[in-house]
Amino acid sequence: MNQKRKKGTRYFTQEHEDAIVNYALTDSLKIRTELYSKFIGPVFDQMVDKIVYTYKFTNLPNIESLKDECKVWLTTILDKFEPAKGSKAFSYFSVITKNWFIHKVKKNTKMLQREIQYDTLPLDVERKYMVTYNPYEKDREKFEFWFLLNEEIDKWDNIKLKEKEQKVLNAIKILMESVDQIEIFNKKAIYLYMREITGLNTKQIVNNLNKIRSKYKQFKKDWENGKI
Repeated sequence: MNQKRKKGTRYFTQEHEDAIVNYALTDSLKIRTELYSKFIGPVFDQMVDKIVYTYKFTNLPNIESLKDECKVWLTTILDKFEPAKGSKAFSYFSVITKNWFIHKVKKNTKMLQREIQYDTLPLDVERKYMVTYNPYEKDREKFEFWFLLNEEIDKWDNIKLKEKEQKVLNAIKILMESVDQIEIFNKKAIYLYMREITGLNTKQIVNNLNKIRSKYKQFKKDWENGKI
C-alpha cells in the first residue's frame, strides 16, 4: 500500500509572524533583540535562501555576499512594517526580498551591457555618445515624478475606501517601496504580487482598482500640465 508523502513543514509559521508584529509594536531594545535572535533572524535566513534558489538568483555574481547584504537590509526595515494595515509579515518581507534581488539582477545586467572597451568604438560614435550624453535631466524628472506620486498616494488614505479597496491601496504602497525595483515588472507579475499581499483574486483586484486608477489619472494629468 502506497503512503502519501508527508508535506514539508512551512518554515515561516504563525510564531514568526507574531514575532515580527510584536517587534514592530514595541520600542524596547531588549524585547526586539530577543525576538530577532530567537525568531526573526533565523527565519529571514531561510526566507532569503529559499527565494534566491526558487527564483534562480543564484546566477548573480557574489551571491553569498548579496544574500548577507539583503538580510542586513531586511533588519533595517523591520520597524517599517505596519501590522495595522492588514498585510501579513511573510507576504510583506518576501515581496520586498524578491524585489531587492530583481533590482540587483537589473543592475548587474546594465553593468554587463556597459562593459565595452572604449578603444573598440569608432571615434565618431565615441564623440557622439560617450562625451555628450548626460542622463541627469531625464533621471531627475523620473525621480521627481515617483517621489511626488508616493506623496500623493500617502494622501489617499484620507479618501473613503471600501475594505477591499483599502487592501489594494496597501498592496500598491508595498510594491512602491522602491521605484527602481517595481518598474521592471510586467503586468502579470504585479497582479501575482498583489494577489499574494491582499488575498484577493485578480478580478477582485481589478474591480477595486477603479477609484485608485481615477486618482492616479488625475495626478498624471496634473503632472503633465505642470500643475504639480
